[in-house]
Amino acid sequence: MHDAITDASPWVRRFAAAIPADGVVLDLACGAGRHSALLASLGYRILAVDQDISAIEPLKSDFIQAQKLDLEGSIWPLHGQQFSAIVATNYLYRPFLDELPKMLSEGGVLIYETFADGNAEFGKPSNPNFLLNSGELLALAQRSGLTVIAYEDIYLDQPKPAMVQRICAVKGHLKGCIPLQFVA
Repeated sequence: MHDAITDASPWVRRFAAAIPADGVVLDLACGAGRHSALLASLGYRILAVDQDISAIEPLKSDFIQAQKLDLEGSIWPLHGQQFSAIVATNYLYRPFLDELPKMLSEGGVLIYETFADGNAEFGKPSNPNFLLNSGELLALAQRSGLTVIAYEDIYLDQPKPAMVQRICAVKGHLKGCIPLQFVA
């Protein structure tokens, strides 16, 4: 579990403290569970979902539940569920992107980070269907009424060169004061 925590995204690590203590955090397209492990170590309850949950099976615990779901089918499998936070990294499926803010409870936090336009220059993913357009996460927050805490649309050289867009946004108002930060 320690390796999974060590591998967690610095963006998720940075904003994990903004997640409300009660409720369940959705780790969307969880992969091997690096963010589930991090958040569970901080005391959050996690629902980790992916089309293949074999990699996260060893992490299942009182804090981490795993569920195999088809996130790219014709019907959104999480319709009507509510979460205190949603964490999604290195994953984009536009047909259901607008569902994410609807699933946040009041005060819930969206922490989203994935590849952006221009990433093809550095390798995969290179398909535009898997790359965020400039300002796409800001537009999602705006049309969903989320309050943006931080946003970046940048080049990263670690862990490998990539164009990345990421956002931390809250439904309603965040308790406490975190300055709004934008980097483009």
